[in-house]
Amino acid sequence: MGFHAPYKIAHLTAEHGQKKANLPFSSVLVLGFLGGAFISLGYLLDIRVIASLPEEWGTFSTLIGASVFPVGLILIIIAGGELLTGNMMAVSMAFLSKRISVGKLLKNWFWITVFNFIGALFVAYFFGQVAELTAHGPYLEKTVAIAGGKLDESFLASLVSAIGCNWLVGLAVWLAYGAEDIGGKILAIWFPIMAFVAIGFQHVVANMFVIPAAIFSGYYSWQDFIGNFIPVFIGNAIGGSVFVSMFYWIAYRGTFEQGAGRESKRKQGSSKTGIRRQGVNKVGLRRQGNE
Repeated sequence: MGFHAPYKIAHLTAEHGQKKANLPFSSVLVLGFLGGAFISLGYLLDIRVIASLPEEWGTFSTLIGASVFPVGLILIIIAGGELLTGNMMAVSMAFLSKRISVGKLLKNWFWITVFNFIGALFVAYFFGQVAELTAHGPYLEKTVAIAGGKLDESFLASLVSAIGCNWLVGLAVWLAYGAEDIGGKILAIWFPIMAFVAIGFQHVVANMFVIPAAIFSGYYSWQDFIGNFIPVFIGNAIGGSVFVSMFYWIAYRGTFEQGAGRESKRKQGSSKTGIRRQGVNKVGLRRQGNE
């Protein structure tokens, strides 16, 4: 399995972030919806797998659920999708490397948040309620228990938990950019995502699924959801943009500056070559006129 060196991954991440920030609105709409839906399907799979496992299994059942959850990000990276937490890392790297403006960064985060939320609600309502996959029995109990655990955390605890979450999610995306084939990308995604789920960190888009799924079944309120959304969003933003993008940008800033210097010299050289060619053409024209 081929892979890139870390400094090269930094450049690839910046390129991906620039492309994400410049996607047409129709692509943002569709890919953002898919990103929210895919993460929610991974969470739904997690719940369906572990809900009926014996309590005696303890945290081993959590590990089993965490091992199937990564299917969501695998679908996003390989099949195609836009995920807020991944963009908090990649688009930030594009901004830090001066490829995009802060306005484009915030615009991307805003619209991906909106469409991730719609995709997550779609799965929570139609698969959770209409298809009754989280609406009764042990599946409802597990959904409510997970949602309750998220909501019971304090503002500070939720924020710090979210930092840890997107440190790992951002690294999963980072490693996926570093892999050259599908198998490598799957392995790169799998372990960091499994780790964040097994630890119990808070993920803003995953919470867009599990908390509304509990709300649709008559538990908790949208006010509770918003109270969780704010600290988790902030923490995820810090985890992705600071603990991954900024740290690696600082580490490999020199390679970005060298690349910018080479690009500037190349453009200057091309400009000078063009001027010389124009001069040669003018001399030729004069000679033809004299003849």
